[in-house]
Amino acid sequence: MKIGITGASGQLGTLVVEQLKKRADAANLVALVRSPEKVEGIEARAFDYEKPDKLPGALQGIESLLLISGNEIGKRARQHENVIKAAKEADVKWIVYTSILKADTSTISLAKEHLITENLLKDSGIPFTILRNGWYTENYTGSVAGAVEAGAFIGSAGDGKISSASRIDFAEAAAVVLTGTGHQGKVYELAGDQAYTLTELAEEISKQTGKNIPYQNLPEQEYSKALKGMGIPDAFAEGIASWDVSASKGDLYDNSKTLSTLIGRPTTPMAAEVKNALNN
Repeated sequence: MKIGITGASGQLGTLVVEQLKKRADAANLVALVRSPEKVEGIEARAFDYEKPDKLPGALQGIESLLLISGNEIGKRARQHENVIKAAKEADVKWIVYTSILKADTSTISLAKEHLITENLLKDSGIPFTILRNGWYTENYTGSVAGAVEAGAFIGSAGDGKISSASRIDFAEAAAVVLTGTGHQGKVYELAGDQAYTLTELAEEISKQTGKNIPYQNLPEQEYSKALKGMGIPDAFAEGIASWDVSASKGDLYDNSKTLSTLIGRPTTPMAAEVKNALNN
């Protein structure tokens, strides 16, 4: 049974492939990527969401497809529709899709395109599983070095609890589902075991560095302006700030522990990712 992985050379996709190799024959894995020459160790096929006429051919012989959501915000619903249509034409038997936590109720701006994709899947007639991934802890710990240098960790999440997990946790869950049984038709809300506020994240940074790194909560517009001042593109900076505001409303909190149940181990603690960020 061939398993296709879209975006297999990306940050999440690379980890998914590593996890799949532990559970399946590498000969049955197919990386579906824009640049096949960048992939080593498994079969790679050219796959571009923006070239719908080429997609059915690339999916030939693939029974299970992991559709990792595209990274071009605003284009993703259309791109995902291209893949789903191609999968139907190529007779793919099962699609596993990486969505977002609480896609049907979240105020996070990203949720809209994910929900559209979920509905396209449900209407496609192809058996599906939806992995509603929560926030990656790395989304926040990527700012650790800058926070230490600046002397404060800034954001707009207030006292909102964030049930994040590491990319490796979500990658392992995808691999477990793709190589397991009983998952078709399921929608999994996936999040970390440990919820924390950004104040608690700043306290952990302070603890590990021996420096006082407080959390400074900013109004959305001020946070967006600060991010733009760091060289982050305007639209992305505005997005990050708005996502933090959604976090303040509880949109990144989930205490179901579905993720740790799926992978059979606790999710990676936030403190471990802070340590990784400080050591890299």
